[in-house]
Formats: sequence, structure tokens, C-alpha cells
Amino acid sequence: MERKFKLLAVAASLTALGLPTAQAVDFNGYFRAGPQSSTQKGVNRAVYGLAWANEGSKYRLGNELDTYGEFALSEAGKAGGVEYKATLMTNFYNGGNGDGGTKVGVNQIYAEGKGYDIAPKSTFWIGQRFYGRADVHIVDTFYTNLSGTGAGVDSPVGPGTLGVAYFRQDGGVASRVNVDYSGLTVNPGGKLRLVGTFTSSNQTDAAGTKIGKSGVGLTLQHNQDNIFGLGGGNTAWIQYAQGSAGLNGNFGNSTAPSGTKGFRIVESLTWQVGPIGGQAQAMYTDEKDGGVKTKLMTIGGRMSYALTNNFKLVGETGYSEWKRDGFAKEKLAKLTIAPTLSTGPGFWNRPELRFFVTTAKWNGPANKAGILPAGLAGTGSTKTTGTSYGFQAEMWF
Repeated sequence: MERKFKLLAVAASLTALGLPTAQAVDFNGYFRAGPQSSTQKGVNRAVYGLAWANEGSKYRLGNELDTYGEFALSEAGKAGGVEYKATLMTNFYNGGNGDGGTKVGVNQIYAEGKGYDIAPKSTFWIGQRFYGRADVHIVDTFYTNLSGTGAGVDSPVGPGTLGVAYFRQDGGVASRVNVDYSGLTVNPGGKLRLVGTFTSSNQTDAAGTKIGKSGVGLTLQHNQDNIFGLGGGNTAWIQYAQGSAGLNGNFGNSTAPSGTKGFRIVESLTWQVGPIGGQAQAMYTDEKDGGVKTKLMTIGGRMSYALTNNFKLVGETGYSEWKRDGFAKEKLAKLTIAPTLSTGPGFWNRPELRFFVTTAKWNGPANKAGILPAGLAGTGSTKTTGTSYGFQAEMWF
């Protein structure tokens, strides 16, 4: 009790002197973990996806063999009329393949402030951070992802918010500028976001000759609230990138020439009607790299049905095709059923404690490519089906 009074006295003294005092400490994070097995001989744990086209096409329910967590501490305060916050997020990863490859790292470390007299309504930030992200949860893909190490400012402009940020790639080989305008109302319940990406690279080869290239990208993202009265929402993306810019608004290949181009369109619907909730997506990507064209198409969804307040039946299915010039089309389909304990009946209620069974089927070209499931494809096996099962906990807080 005496220690508490002393701390209160110190805080009161700092306030009286006009020195900064902390207002709040917040702890939040995410993790997934659990044991898994496979019915396939010689394969203890398996995931199913097209390895050359995993972004946006690997449906994650009952299809993640890793243990992963990210945990953030942030402290907010106020001084001199400025509201500030510092954030540190660490991460833990184990690939789950038995090699002991546990890794611990830092996802975010940055500071931000709002209320500076030169621009009182703007938020300034500097550091390494997650920034401007928008995802489809069931495929664990951020179709817009401006994260990195940089500095920026977000300001109210007109009916929306304008973000301008500068990023430097690790090793200093490339730079990126993003201009992000969001919150523009274009229809009842619908808002438009526009993201411009500009990249440049000073990367050189062994002889010192510059091989780095520039690039540009554009994303149009539309968010619709409670579409069709389904109690969820809808997000659609149209994205284009050229040169060293990535489709997600981030860095691409820093040496990619201007002839490298990509186009992507994504449609994702989320709903909750009574006990039935879910999320679905359809995605198409068309890219050209070095004159070689590739195309990816995927469609799938996850649905949950609450039998009681704390018990749900969850199912997920997905189908993907990937085609590269000169190669046969690769195909893969997966289905997962997962009886689930949860803290509530909604699709987004977490934590969830799941038992799952996943089965997948793929064609010969996919198997020949040496892709997934790990330990089977590319080893001369002609097997084109697989089943895995296990338990998984998923939680965010």
C-alpha cells in the first residue's frame, strides 16, 4: 500500500511539472497452435496448397501446421498537448516440421503522435510497423499491405483520410512511397479506398552495375457494410502493379523490369444471419514476369453453424488452379470439417478450440511440381489425395 501511494505521488508531481505521464498500457496479440497428424505414410503433418501460388489460395482451416503467435505491448500518454503511443510487437514461430526451427523476432516497433501544433489533426509515425493492411481471413492473405520500416503522416482531407508514407527496404536497396486515400463515400454504406505505390531500387550486381528498377502500383478497394442485410460486409479489390512494385502495395522484385506486370481482382463476402456465419472469396490474378505469363484462379469459403452458444460446426472448402506458360495447369481442392468450442455463436468469436479433419485432392501436374503436401509431392509419388487431422486453438485478444 505504501508503494502504491508513493507511485501516485510521483505521478501527481510529474503532472504538476507538466512532464509526460503514461495514460494506458495495452497488451494484445494473436496465436494458433495444436497437434496434427496425417494418414499418409511417412508424412507426420501435412498442409495442402499450390506452392507456386499460395498467396490467397491456401485455405487455412485445418491446413496450418505451424505454431505462431504475435504479442504487442503499447503505452499511450500525453505531453504538451500531444497524444503519443509507442508499440512493440514480438513474434514466435515454429514451422511444425520437427526440425526445432523455433524463431523469435520483432514484427513492430514504432512511435506515433497526434496533436502537434503545426497539424493538430494529423497523426505522425516513425518505425517498423503493420500499416494499411486489409485481408481475407480464411486465406490469411493481406491483399493490401503497406507494412515496413518507414515514416508517415495520416491526415483528414475532405470526406476521408489521406496517408502519405515513405519506406526503406531492408539492406537499403529499395525505397517506396505510398499515397493512401480512404473513407470516400461512394454509395450508401460503401466507401472507396485508393492506394498508389511508387518504388525505386539501387541494387547492383557483383560487378557494381545497377540492376535495380522502378515500379508503380494502384489499388482500388471498396468496402460495403451489411450487404444484402446479411449482417456482415463485402470487400472488393482491383489491383495493378508494374516493375518492382507489388500487387499488395508493397515492394515487389527490386530487379523486375517495367515489362513485369500484374493484375488482380478479389471479391470477399462476410455474413452472420442468426446462427449461420461465414466468409467467402473469389480471386483471379494475371501476371507476366520476364515474358512468362501465369494465371491463378481460386474460389472458396468457410461457414459456421452454432448448435449452442458455445459449440459450432465449422466447414471450409476451396478450389484453386494455377497455370504457367509452357506447363500443364495445376489444380487442388480441399475440404475441412471442424467441430469447434467457442466463446460465442458468431463467426468471429475467439478463442476457438477445434478438432478438424481435412482432405484434399490434386492433379498430376500439381504433384509433379514438387509442391504440397510436404513429403509427398515431387518425390516420385503418384498419389493425388491426402487426409490430415488434429486439434488447433486460435485466439486473438
